[in-house]
Amino acid sequence: MFDKPPPIISIFNYGGGLRGLIPAQIMARIEQDTGLRMADMVDVFTGPSTGAILNAALTLRNPDDSSKPKYRARHLVKFYEREGERIFPPDRFREFRGLIHDFNNRTMRISQLNNIFRHGHYNPSNLGRALKALYGTAKLSDSLKSLIIPAYNIDSDQLYSVTELGETGESPVHTKNNFLDTAGHALWMKNIKFNKHSALKKSITPDVTLYDAVMASTSAPTYFPCHHFAARWPGNAREHHYTAIDGSIFDNPAITYLGALRQHLLPQQKVMMIGLGTGFTNKSIKKDEWNKFGALGVVDPANDLPLINIFFHAPESALLDAFQEEMGDNLFLLNKSIVTNRSVHTPSIQMDDGSPQNMKRLKDFADGIIEDNRAQYETICDVLVQHYDHRKNWMDMVKPSKWRKIWSYMTK
Repeated sequence: MFDKPPPIISIFNYGGGLRGLIPAQIMARIEQDTGLRMADMVDVFTGPSTGAILNAALTLRNPDDSSKPKYRARHLVKFYEREGERIFPPDRFREFRGLIHDFNNRTMRISQLNNIFRHGHYNPSNLGRALKALYGTAKLSDSLKSLIIPAYNIDSDQLYSVTELGETGESPVHTKNNFLDTAGHALWMKNIKFNKHSALKKSITPDVTLYDAVMASTSAPTYFPCHHFAARWPGNAREHHYTAIDGSIFDNPAITYLGALRQHLLPQQKVMMIGLGTGFTNKSIKKDEWNKFGALGVVDPANDLPLINIFFHAPESALLDAFQEEMGDNLFLLNKSIVTNRSVHTPSIQMDDGSPQNMKRLKDFADGIIEDNRAQYETICDVLVQHYDHRKNWMDMVKPSKWRKIWSYMTK
């Protein structure tokens, strides 16, 4: 009689720009309290945008010992503190340039203004330089643990016909009768390493650099321009090009579980998901306030981008109750609102505030999340350590040659 395989533990790090320091700090505390690295304890690293920055770094192999990760979470805390104001340099006029750009588009059509005001975006080369220093030339396929990086492809010209699932492997997008949508689509870039000896359908890993995958997933609308990159898919001879924006457009823990993870699980295999937030920024809006915004005000940074905040939060709020019911005790979410109970010590809700004062407030906010959820935090640490021990025993017991027997037993 074979024991069931250990559950898969997935960590979901949310998007949120420099507020990514919050999950980085929480994970640094977990590593400190358990004495283990996140890559020792977690099977799958998921999440968009700034979460993808964290996930790709924490699964990067150490060049001196490929069985170990290069970074600990505390290194990522330092990354945000060091690079924050370089990626998002202080700029009092960014919102003004965005307003002028919109005015230019609607009225004057003056190309010189278009060049001067740069669409209100930050210079992506600052983020690109930081990510290249972080990942070097590593590829998605090099990750030490399973890694899922989401982005949203906006360029329909790059879509192509693919064969049915099972003929040459998994398609990067959803298809029906061999046809693709003519508009944009969600793009999952996955390197799935668990259950790799089983009879499950294998996940196809694209040939893409971590730099390109993460740059695509972090191209937040209104902050950065889209990211254009190339990737090759096994079984397809030609190179495919994508024009992508932030994966936060569609991704959340429920979407990741249903859309990117569940099909790789063994029968009866459970998933434990740990979600580390970057602070809730959505807030209640009264009827009169909303109506005063008008067509442009709902996307105005001066109003805290209310419509964009709603777009980011709405899919998760629609699914969360059902997802929590399905996951039960296997779902852990650590987060709290930045908007409510504000004080001089509360971090900015803006994702681009890299000031030293705000970095300190973000770390304190992360520590506050732990203290407000102390019992759940301690349970998470216990679960992670037990999973590490259980998985070691399981892998010692089960060699690849025994997988066929185990599969036959589990699918009876």
